[in-house]
Amino acid sequence: MANSDPTKRPRPGPWPPAPEPNAIPSSSWAKKTGFRAKFSGETNASDSGPIVLAAKPKETEAQADLESGRVRVPPAANGEPESEKKLPASDRDQSARRRRESEGAVKSTGPVPNGQARADPQPQPPKPSRHEEVVDVLPQSLDDDGFVARHSHMKYELRDTPGLVPIGLYGFQHYLSMLGSLILIPLVIVPAMGGSHEDTSMVVSTVFFVSGVTTLLHTFFGSRLPLVQGPSFVYLAPALAIINSPEFQGLNGNNFRHIMKELQGAIIISSAFQAILGYSGLMSVFLRLINPVVVSPTIAAVGLSFYSYGFPQVGNCLEIGAVQILLVIIFSLYLRKISVFGHRIFLIYAVPLGLAITWAAAFLLTEAGAYNYKGCDINVPASNIISEHCRKHVSRMKHCRVDTSHALTSSPWFRFPYPLQWGTPVFHWKMALVMCVVSIIASVDSVGSYHASSLLVASRPPTPGILSRGIGLEGVSSVLAGLWGIGTGSTTLTENIHTIAVTKMGSRRSVELGACILILLSLVGKVGGFIASIPNVMVAALLCFMWAMLAALGLSNLRYSEAGSSRNIIIVGLSLFFSLSIPAYFQQYGITPSANSSVPSYFQPYIVASHGPFRSKYGGVNYVMNTLLSFHMVIAFLIAVILDNTVPGSRQERGVYVWSDFETARREPAVAKDYGLPFRVGRVFRWVKWVGL
Repeated sequence: MANSDPTKRPRPGPWPPAPEPNAIPSSSWAKKTGFRAKFSGETNASDSGPIVLAAKPKETEAQADLESGRVRVPPAANGEPESEKKLPASDRDQSARRRRESEGAVKSTGPVPNGQARADPQPQPPKPSRHEEVVDVLPQSLDDDGFVARHSHMKYELRDTPGLVPIGLYGFQHYLSMLGSLILIPLVIVPAMGGSHEDTSMVVSTVFFVSGVTTLLHTFFGSRLPLVQGPSFVYLAPALAIINSPEFQGLNGNNFRHIMKELQGAIIISSAFQAILGYSGLMSVFLRLINPVVVSPTIAAVGLSFYSYGFPQVGNCLEIGAVQILLVIIFSLYLRKISVFGHRIFLIYAVPLGLAITWAAAFLLTEAGAYNYKGCDINVPASNIISEHCRKHVSRMKHCRVDTSHALTSSPWFRFPYPLQWGTPVFHWKMALVMCVVSIIASVDSVGSYHASSLLVASRPPTPGILSRGIGLEGVSSVLAGLWGIGTGSTTLTENIHTIAVTKMGSRRSVELGACILILLSLVGKVGGFIASIPNVMVAALLCFMWAMLAALGLSNLRYSEAGSSRNIIIVGLSLFFSLSIPAYFQQYGITPSANSSVPSYFQPYIVASHGPFRSKYGGVNYVMNTLLSFHMVIAFLIAVILDNTVPGSRQERGVYVWSDFETARREPAVAKDYGLPFRVGRVFRWVKWVGL
């Protein structure tokens, strides 16, 4: 029985009680519980019971640590977090016990970055999977089945089919917002090959057809993510390097068809290499070297490498090109929040709206006679013009007028693109080897696109096998692009991520229906003729915006790592600087101002094969080395992949991509529905672990 003598009862201590001298500091609590502060708003929501958010005291504010990219949490009394102090004692003990039980799993698996949910198999009893949440990019919630609902902010999710009309409208909108990525490459490379406006029209129609077919193949048998396939800017620099090779400078006759056949041969061989890389499972091994710190400078270098072509071409007619750039900037930035019927039309359609308005203004100026000069005829070649007055204005007449192209009138109403339409491809090992290296860069670009899009629309990221399957199918798609002859390979367009995030349309069916519409448009020859008649100044203005967007989308991959870390800052900075400086050395080596006058100044960086510093007795080796080391993206990739995989750094600091586990993905119905192959094709690949699901 308890002693009831009041004189022998212990005296109560001071109130509030003073903290114990051996209180656990906050750092020890973090080590014991496995707590890790995430960067860029990424937090870890474990399965340790319900989480109660306590009111934050005004006097305790988090301080930013610029070196590590984390937020310093002020120490709490007794080493306990404020949220646990608000819980009852029994719930707090239960929460701490569950955290200690899950500590072993955290140590064995490591941190799970990049907002990806991960399920670790437990013996008995089965426990719900661990999930991670990206607050600033992808709002998440936990559904009744234990899966992470990442895409609650999306209008339509990956497997939604709201109806034929909405899907058709959204699919057309998706492709219209990416119009610049689909049409600009043919408008650059065909004139560089000496092709006419009619040739440009046919190549544009072929691009539409191949893009539609390869997108359907990818959404059915590739990664199954809603990603549009098409001619990537990654292939533009090597295509221009092959076009400006020394052996093609003195050709007579139809240069376009001859050079196109050379490009087709190089693309077919490199695409077969990419398909083997994916379907053999080698991509799953190579995937360990690819992380956000590698992807970011590599893709950014692709966009930054064309600075010599962009504004110098716009300067040929400033009143048209500069106005178009300003319109696109105003629509995409200043008017981006204006909605019409619930759609941010200025943000989604910034590129086509800017093109349409500028084109209409240029047409009115042309019809009003603003570019008519007395006694001057635009159809007379510049070399035959005698009048000094006409020579002075011939450049403005050529670049500012919109009636100089006859592509629309000369194009047929119906034309079906067919394989080998330019002739039998020509194969040269040195050009094929250059393209094989470029296909690796294209695969790195696709890895970043797969990861970012899966965070937007899918229940979980794909497994390494699914990713390898997608890369393998991109190789098959590029083989088709080589057979049909679009001048480049067909791969996942980086601009998909921006389009999905802006339109909030993640439905796979909308992209598939949009691909069908694109195939139908490719059969109408007048559509290709209409696009081929876009003036070169407007093409260059669009390219300025598209290349800037590409560079920004590449750098945005750093949000998955600790961007404030000095390690990552130095690696990305070195990669970007030397990706501009080293190619400049190769491009300027042994060249004089008066040399190579037959090549336009904006194509001078792509004739390095004829004068580069590599001058051994093997001409093919000289061609390959001089050409590859003059590509900005190749230098950025080499420096980033070496430094990121040799300089010490934690997985969280590096932002290491974590893909879904194969066995876990097979057990979860949502993952199987997201990535499983249709029509029971999965049975063919199921025995091959690295490409099946």
